[in-house]
Amino acid sequence: QVQLVESEGGLVQAGDSLRLSCTASARPLRNFAMGWFRQAPGKEREFVAAIGYVGRTTNYADSVKGRFTIFRDNAKNTVYLQMNSLKPEDTAVYYCAASLNWPSNKYDYWGQGTQVTVSS
Repeated sequence: QVQLVESEGGLVQAGDSLRLSCTASARPLRNFAMGWFRQAPGKEREFVAAIGYVGRTTNYADSVKGRFTIFRDNAKNTVYLQMNSLKPEDTAVYYCAASLNWPSNKYDYWGQGTQVTVSS
């Protein structure tokens, strides 16, 4: 079992930056590929970004490519999502997730989610 805890999100303005973190407990994060997902009101949860076990490989949704960066620090058991040039359409609840597989098509553990609101 892995517990994933996301950092607090926040309310920012369009164009601002925000960094989310997700810290794992109970098991070393290096055993998992990690992903970030988000769910906007009235929409299905969607993939945002993913990173392999040691951080050499990453994947991004087209909607965030060039603006968001996923990276990890296994020594700190933490994965991050750096979000730059935020847009109102980035408003959503953001979730981190852990997968035993890479490439990841199934995520085994999920955080509780954190709200990010981008005002125009």
